[in-house]
Amino acid sequence: MIGAPSVVAVNTFREAVRDRVLYNLVLFALLMMGAAILVGQISIGIERLVIINLGLSAISIFGVVMAVFIGVGLVSKEIEKRTLYSLLAKPVGRSQFLAGKYGGLLLTLAVNTALMTMGLAAALYYVGHPYLRSDATILVAVYFILLELALVTALALFFSCFSSPMLSTLFTLGIFFTGIFAGDIREFGALTHNPALHATTLAIYYLVPNFHNFNVIGAAAHSGSVPFSLVWQNTLYASLYVAVVLLGASAIFSRRNLK
Repeated sequence: MIGAPSVVAVNTFREAVRDRVLYNLVLFALLMMGAAILVGQISIGIERLVIINLGLSAISIFGVVMAVFIGVGLVSKEIEKRTLYSLLAKPVGRSQFLAGKYGGLLLTLAVNTALMTMGLAAALYYVGHPYLRSDATILVAVYFILLELALVTALALFFSCFSSPMLSTLFTLGIFFTGIFAGDIREFGALTHNPALHATTLAIYYLVPNFHNFNVIGAAAHSGSVPFSLVWQNTLYASLYVAVVLLGASAIFSRRNLK
């Protein structure tokens, strides 16, 4: 039962690593790190602030781009190449296939996030910034970015189970941006004093993933601290949300007519 998803995950990881788009995104992220060094040298006295802000933002943005544009094609690509039929003919269930695809892409994102984090560390070292104990917040920010990517990947895979890659991209990005401004949407509904609109904005706030809670880039850049309660709360929240989304994806995909 565990072996089948693992095999699918490894194959997905290998395919993603061979993807030219993936290399281009990593290269672009490294260029952003170089830009951070340049801007940091110009911004005398705030090099650390600028480099961490730009570096973590680049890791988050390009990670989301990878998760969306690769995730929405995980299912459709296998159907188009007709490799899914031969795979499902083996002792591999549809839910195991989805779990493997999700795990493979998440592994790819984790590896690339780790490489980009090393690039950020190199940028800080290059400008002569000594590593301090407060820099641990940077690792917390990177961990939250990974949780964010886990959510985005699950959403992309969910929509890819019943929609085209283009529509899946629009749906995933729509929920992502809605989740970023979920708090503002709720406050807007409260300010209107319209019961129906307020109820709608509250439903949106609780249904979409609140990505704003995963953003601690500002705290990392200013050597702030992140409470441990937020770490376990975000971990639990992301884990439960991903589990629900993947269960929904499995239920839809198991009933899909692949002929």
